[in-house]
Amino acid sequence: MSAASIDILCTLWAASLDEVGADPPFTGHSDLFKTIDAIPVGGVPWQSATFTYDGPRPELPDGVEMPKWMESEYEIWFRDPRLLFKNMLANHDFHGSFDYAPFRQYDDKGNRRYEHLMSGDWAWKQAVSIHLIFRCCTLR
Repeated sequence: MSAASIDILCTLWAASLDEVGADPPFTGHSDLFKTIDAIPVGGVPWQSATFTYDGPRPELPDGVEMPKWMESEYEIWFRDPRLLFKNMLANHDFHGSFDYAPFRQYDDKGNRRYEHLMSGDWAWKQAVSIHLIFRCCTLR
């Protein structure tokens, strides 16, 4: 999300809290970025990657320009999620605070609940496929 969009979102958030006399958690993008940067991440550095669309382009009639998103270059900043997760597992403050194994959760009526990442189908399928690969490799 762009800094300008974050500022708009923060302004809207602040306006929604006016009626209850509460302050928003962030005053704008700078405040949000400072908060994010202050999170201890065990020295996992920021990285960036640049992306461009390289898929098929439509044939356009004369005078119609190609959509800007197909011609633009995008820079994305991130911290390596694998290293972040590894550091979370090593951090004693998180002990017992999150699920690191997939699970299935049901309500009193037997309906499946999808509340957390690890209760979803993606996490379950990842674990099952890794288990099957491991099992196939050890049976040889």
